[in-house]
Amino acid sequence: MHIDSYAFGRLVVDGRAFTQDIILLPDGIQDSWWRQQGHLLQLADIPAVIKAKPEVLIVGQGQPGKMQVDPGLAHSLKSLGIELIVVPTAEACRTFNVLAGKRKVAAALHLTC
Repeated sequence: MHIDSYAFGRLVVDGRAFTQDIILLPDGIQDSWWRQQGHLLQLADIPAVIKAKPEVLIVGQGQPGKMQVDPGLAHSLKSLGIELIVVPTAEACRTFNVLAGKRKVAAALHLTC
């Protein structure tokens, strides 16, 4: 899987365009993804990620980085042996592309703010 491009509100993955937040999993895509609390990522928001057991979860916080990660989520991921990378979405996309061929990686990407 490869992220072809990202611009505010639009992501292209393997030639397929998305205009809503998505989760990239080692074996597929969960599109039209949203969180229980809009700009706060919590453990309850990512059951598919937990089930997939990636080595790394990359969180794209949006273009200016408004989406935050609940400290409890970070602790839970650490206890599960999942490395957490939290950065603005453009950087998250670049990081995903670098790691995707080398490690089992997932990404939770907020496409707008």
